Amino acid sequence: MRTTPVTFYSEGQRIDALWRTPDAGTGPFRAIVQGPGWLGLKDSKLYVRYHEALTDAGFGVLIFDYRGFGASDGDRGIISPAWQLQDLVNAVTYLTTRDDVVADAIGAFGSGGTGGGNAVLLAAADRRVKAAVSQVPVADGRDWLHRMRSESEWLAFLGALEADRKLRVVEGAGRRVHPREEIMVPSAERRTTTVKSDVDGRIPTDVPLACAEEILTYQPLVAASGLTTPLLIIGVEGDATTPTDHAEALYAAASGPKELIIQRHTTHYAAYDRYWEETTPRIVEWFETYVQPVDLVVCSTVGHNGRTTVVTGARA
Repeated sequence: MRTTPVTFYSEGQRIDALWRTPDAGTGPFRAIVQGPGWLGLKDSKLYVRYHEALTDAGFGVLIFDYRGFGASDGDRGIISPAWQLQDLVNAVTYLTTRDDVVADAIGAFGSGGTGGGNAVLLAAADRRVKAAVSQVPVADGRDWLHRMRSESEWLAFLGALEADRKLRVVEGAGRRVHPREEIMVPSAERRTTTVKSDVDGRIPTDVPLACAEEILTYQPLVAASGLTTPLLIIGVEGDATTPTDHAEALYAAASGPKELIIQRHTTHYAAYDRYWEETTPRIVEWFETYVQPVDLVVCSTVGHNGRTTVVTGARA
C-alpha cells in the first residue's frame, strides 16, 4: 500500500489527508472516503489494516482529519457533526477531481461512534456515494449521551447545558470541558484499552461545552429512514459504548440493499482485534459489489400501481 499526503479545502479551510492506493498500478481506482471516529485522527494505526485490505482489492482510500483536528486547519477542538458532514461531502468532491479516481465509483466507510454515524449521513446526503459501511455507529446522539449517565447525572448534564447557554449570551463564552470526560462518559473498558493509544495523546482535551448541543441533535437514524444506498452495518452484542440497538435501528430503517453483522462474545474495543479478520473481507466484498461505475441507469414502471424502480446496468 502506498500512502501519499494530500490536501484539499473544506469551506475555505485546508484539510490534511492521506491518499492510500495499491502498490502496483496508477489507477484510475474506485475510491473509499473515511472520516475518523469520535475524536479520532487520520493516522490512527487502527485503520491501517482495513485500508490495506481495501487497497489489496484495488481501491484507493482517502482518510482525513476533520476541520480543527490533527493537522487540518480550523478552530481547534470544535466538535461539530455538521462541519464534519461538510468535510466528508467536500472530500467526495475532491476525489472526483483526481485523475487516478473513477469519479462515479466512490464509497464511504466510517468506524467508531460518530464515525459510523457519519458514513450514514454522507450516504443520505450525497448521491455520488454508491455504498456505505458503518461500523459500531451512533444512530441517535441524544440517546447516546443519555445512556452513558444515570438519570440523576443526565438531569444534571441537561441543567449544565442550560446554564451554559445563559452564560454564553451574558458573557460571550461558555464553559470549556474535556470531551471524553464531560460530554462523552468513557466506559470502564475505554479507560483501560490501548487500541487507540497511538492517537489518544493528540485528541483535544479542552472544548466548549456547547459542542454537546450538536451531539444532542445528531440523527443518523433519521437519515437512514428510506435510505436506498446499499448499507452494511457492523455492531457488537451488548456494546457498552455504542449501543447495539443503534446498529439494529439503522438496519431496520434503511430501505435499500442492507446487511447487519453483530459480533458476539466480545466488547466494543476488543472486537476491533478479535473479529477484524472476519469482518474485513465482508467490508471489502460489500464495496466490491456496490461501488461500481455503470453504463446505464434504467427507470421503469412496474405493474399498474405507478411504482418506479431504478435498475443499474452493466459495469463501465
